[in-house]
Amino acid sequence: MEHVPACNSRYKDVEYWDERYEKEESFEWFGDLSKFQHLLERHVHKEDNILVLGCGNSSLSFNMYQRGFCSITNIDYSGVCIETMAKRHADCQEMQWLKMDARHLAFSESTFDVVLEKGTLDAMTVEEKDPWNVSAETAGLIHQVLKEISRVLKPGGRFISITFAQPHFRKRLLACYEYGWSVQTHSYGAGFQYFLYVLTKGESLSPEDRALEDRLSNEKDLQAVVHLQEADSEDYLSRIGV
Repeated sequence: MEHVPACNSRYKDVEYWDERYEKEESFEWFGDLSKFQHLLERHVHKEDNILVLGCGNSSLSFNMYQRGFCSITNIDYSGVCIETMAKRHADCQEMQWLKMDARHLAFSESTFDVVLEKGTLDAMTVEEKDPWNVSAETAGLIHQVLKEISRVLKPGGRFISITFAQPHFRKRLLACYEYGWSVQTHSYGAGFQYFLYVLTKGESLSPEDRALEDRLSNEKDLQAVVHLQEADSEDYLSRIGV
């Protein structure tokens, strides 16, 4: 692929995306709307107020707009992307294009019926070598983004996440009491499967997802205790006179 960076860490750099968007016309992660439209239309209504995170130069928002989903706000942290896409779709008067960081959404609570992302969370986790044990830095980043998504969703609103991450990996990040949503999984694609997660604000986690969240919380608590014990031991040893 022409625009693949030399190392995965560059996917986290806005400079990489600015450079890419200056050269690249369009790119679709995980297929265009036609591949998952049958799933999306079950959970997104034409009258919904929709936020698209990390919109990039994808045609997704425009394709949805053409099908009657007109109230769409697109954000990306690349100013080059936002300027280009705003000019490209200037005739779509009900669509907005805003330069914004997904970690700090400049919207009031309960603003959107739907928050949609396609590949944005994947770009944030691209450096991780072990999907079972995501680094504290990446987990903290994802947590910050998901908290913001939950905050701006209306009660009953849906966060829709489109990804290649399988449920046994991605649910470890999505299934959390703090976000106040349920987790539903769909898949699409022939041969290689992609996944569409629907997280509904105000619904409870399933028993299976509650058990997962409880287990992960216990693991974190145990790791914290072990870390403190190790620190105490080291401090104790440093005070021993020889």
